[in-house]
Amino acid sequence: MARCNSTKTMVGCFLIVLFALLQVGCGGYTRGKSGGNGGSGGSNTPVTPTGVTATAANAQVNLNWSASTGATAYYVKRSTTTGGPYTQISAPTSTTYADNSVANGTKYYYVVSAYNSSGQSANSAEVNATPTAPPPPAAPSGVQATAGNTQISLVWSTVTGATGYHVKRSTTNGGPYTQVSAPTSAAFTDTGLTNGTTYYYVVSALNAAGEGPNSAQASATPVAPAAPPAAPTGLQATAGNAQAALTWNASAGANSYHVKRSTTSGGPYTQVAAPTVTSDTDTGLTNGTTYFYVVSALNAVGESANSAQVSATPVNATADVTITVNPAVTKPISPYIYGINFYSGVTGAPPLLTFDRDGGNRWTAYNWETNASNAGSDYLYENDNYLSSSNVPAEAVRSFIAGDQAKNAASLVTFQLQGLVSGDENGPVSTTNPPDMTRFKPVVDKKSTVSAVPFTLTPPTTDANVYMDEFVWALDQKFPGMGIFGANPTFPTFISLDNEPELWNSTHLEVQGPNPVTSDTYITKTITLAEALKDQFPNALIFGPVHYGFQGLYNWQGELSATPSGANWFPDKYLQALKTASTTYGKPLVDVYDFHWYVEEYDSNGTRALDLTGTTLTDAQIQLIVQSPRALWDPTFTDSTNSNPWIYQELGSTPINLLGRLQAKINAENPGMRISITEYENGGTNHIAGTIAQADNLGIFGNQGLFAASFWPPNGTYSYVLAGFRAYRGFDGANASFGDTSLQATSSNVQSVVVYASTDSTTPGRTVFVAINRSASAQVTAINGATLSGTAHLYQMTAASAQGQNPVEPVSVGTMPVAGSSLTITLPALSVTTIDVD
Repeated sequence: MARCNSTKTMVGCFLIVLFALLQVGCGGYTRGKSGGNGGSGGSNTPVTPTGVTATAANAQVNLNWSASTGATAYYVKRSTTTGGPYTQISAPTSTTYADNSVANGTKYYYVVSAYNSSGQSANSAEVNATPTAPPPPAAPSGVQATAGNTQISLVWSTVTGATGYHVKRSTTNGGPYTQVSAPTSAAFTDTGLTNGTTYYYVVSALNAAGEGPNSAQASATPVAPAAPPAAPTGLQATAGNAQAALTWNASAGANSYHVKRSTTSGGPYTQVAAPTVTSDTDTGLTNGTTYFYVVSALNAVGESANSAQVSATPVNATADVTITVNPAVTKPISPYIYGINFYSGVTGAPPLLTFDRDGGNRWTAYNWETNASNAGSDYLYENDNYLSSSNVPAEAVRSFIAGDQAKNAASLVTFQLQGLVSGDENGPVSTTNPPDMTRFKPVVDKKSTVSAVPFTLTPPTTDANVYMDEFVWALDQKFPGMGIFGANPTFPTFISLDNEPELWNSTHLEVQGPNPVTSDTYITKTITLAEALKDQFPNALIFGPVHYGFQGLYNWQGELSATPSGANWFPDKYLQALKTASTTYGKPLVDVYDFHWYVEEYDSNGTRALDLTGTTLTDAQIQLIVQSPRALWDPTFTDSTNSNPWIYQELGSTPINLLGRLQAKINAENPGMRISITEYENGGTNHIAGTIAQADNLGIFGNQGLFAASFWPPNGTYSYVLAGFRAYRGFDGANASFGDTSLQATSSNVQSVVVYASTDSTTPGRTVFVAINRSASAQVTAINGATLSGTAHLYQMTAASAQGQNPVEPVSVGTMPVAGSSLTITLPALSVTTIDVD
């Protein structure tokens, strides 16, 4: 990930932590010129290692020794008999080794020898260790039980070494107890209990060795709340066309509400809705008739008194905004625009996502043979096993793809283009005179150019190179019969050619050095690697060049002399070169033009929109965020709310319209190439503004015909942004989703309201709209042009509906009958409304 600042220089990139992995060294290494298990190769052979120690752990023995003068690497040898014979098990270049292929309870004997090009030293003195499993954990302490209404909440102190817990319950003091849950955290809420009954609990802790003893007993007696909730306050009614929108303040202790209506002031009232949230839209009303409303609150004890009465008179008001739908102008919506980076690592990820990217700075120097990688500038330029502690080749990627297949999602995985990958997992790498070739191994795109050895799933990690075509072959082999790189896999795996190459000399100084890769060199490397991969899988879809942002796309981070309207941007050079190479090769080499988009919008204080993460924003900050998606497509957008509109200015003070400009270049220079945005953010992560911007992004991606897109999860919380996905996927709380065909929809005032329209090829007659009101006032919106019949089901997100939600998600606000080619609806201020017509 890259986020450049207002002076167009790159700031730090941030990598989301996906998994808490045990740091177990796997040790990449380099093969010496001689081998064997003993003896000396002459007077220049290294001295015998000294200071060898062996420390036992759970299913592991950790070895350390002093460096031997003249050694380039070491042989670690093991036996289960003292004195040998010994079997060589590793050849690390460092003076440490973690032996993970051991069984608890067995004593192992080790010796270490040193070697260089002259030969091998004698074996060291023998050491031994017996790995043992840890004992079962201790009993949890501090167990507390707190009663509620038909439930009891339990908490206890975390037990060191525990991987999980067993919660056990009884209705008899002292047991016997029945296990009712197996949480992994030190808390559990037991629901569905009987009020007035006392329940007794104990908790035990577990780890790989087994289950520990029970805790001391705790008990509680659930009880019903003492009284009904108070009557709701703050009831407001806003009239619309044949509808009235109601909002009110939450009542403490309420589980739900009753909305009641009358056409006579003072009643009698008829209940018309029972929402669990503090809003409701009453539809199907008669324009010109005044309706009177009250709301009551409910819990398990009973119902409150009615609120104060309010009234509203629906009218067929003149539309503030008119949306014109042209059903004759359609575009298929790619299923892969509903994507995210690191799906399995995102807490509260929305349902039904379709595309998952395994990318970022961490993957540029990933060595698939050992799963070693380098953190780059994100953390000390460190070689380590962060991506996977496994020594099974490509396990970091295989497990990612397998997780996506289980979630019915396509995968985008990174192949290494820079040229060097991690050769060890031994921590920080010096950047004094990069690259330090004792710490890295060269990448070769096509194995047959340097070796006649066939592909293997277990490549030797002691040879000179790491092969990319063998990598893609190995991944395919790990999913037999699925054809993940084939023509029609159920859930395909796509290939990304590395990550943000214009910044390698900063983000990956340890391998690139201080000089940036030139655009010519980059294009040549792209063609060579793409040919090698397509030689193996001609139907694989390849993404590139994976720009970090605008300056990379525009002028390759300052290398090129691009002009706003000229055919001298980097894409012009790239597209023409790829077109020529693809024609020679016989098929497209790069299928998808990929870039990253972190909005360059700044408030009046110079704060970037991405950093506007608070729950309270000014009106100007809200508009900065909700207007920002327009830079991608809107030929009228002048970036007027931006205090530092440097992209707009660099383009000669003309609308940015980045997707329109890029698509025009593709159409002229390499027709058929598709577009993706595989990292993006707009800010507003804890505000309805973030929901609006994300919903707008997804509508734009479908309307503009993008092939794929994946949101980059930022630091902190961002449930409001994830809610933008829920406007399109599972908006009814189940499986209802936006259609698969986009209909052209034009707004008379895009600054205030935009509507995205779709039809569903699987359900003829079904039309789905996502209507976005980014203005600070309600907007009467007429949607004209689409043939509609049946019932419109309305799902909505506003600041009020999102209050207290976790996750933030649409709420049903009613239905309305529709017929003909026009639908008029009042959209609340700062809202996203999904309208499902069937």
